[in-house]
Amino acid sequence: MPGEKELNANLFDQLTLVERIERQAQKGDIELVKEEIDILKKEINRKLYQQPPLTDKPEP
Repeated sequence: MPGEKELNANLFDQLTLVERIERQAQKGDIELVKEEIDILKKEINRKLYQQPPLTDKPEP
């Protein structure tokens, strides 16, 4: 189970994502919002499928 520090980091990342989308939405340009969402999805996928995965522990 992740520790408090890791959970807080994840929450800050999520908050940052929402703020980025919100900035584009406030500009009133739906295309900018869609573009921002596409960029964020690519960033998330890159983290999800990175090699080696974060769950792999290095050998001592």
